[in-house]
Amino acid sequence: MAPSTVFMEPDNLLTPKEKNKLRKPVVEKMRRDRINSSIEQLKLLLEKEFQRHQPNSKLEKADILEMTVSYLKQQSQLQMKRSFHKSSQFDFREGYSRCLQEAFHFLSLHKVRTDTQTKLLSHFQK
Repeated sequence: MAPSTVFMEPDNLLTPKEKNKLRKPVVEKMRRDRINSSIEQLKLLLEKEFQRHQPNSKLEKADILEMTVSYLKQQSQLQMKRSFHKSSQFDFREGYSRCLQEAFHFLSLHKVRTDTQTKLLSHFQK
């Protein structure tokens, strides 16, 4: 069989419209490959989470995306709860310290030390 020769037009002979027409399928394939690669990475990152919800089942891309969104929402809510709890603890400590400073200041204004004042100061220092 004789080799066939395909005549390829040089790039400079193609109009911009023709160049785009030739480039579009390649660009679209690259875009789909990036999407598929990212979905596969999500699947690997959250594999344990997926197994917990749907063991022994083949996940479609839409399932992977939906479960990822759900997982991220859960993590976000947990993060908010943790930060609120830490904030509450910080506010309590700050308020307690402020109250302690005010009590020390009030007690220091009185020159005479009573037994109650001494016990109170001792208790605060613990």
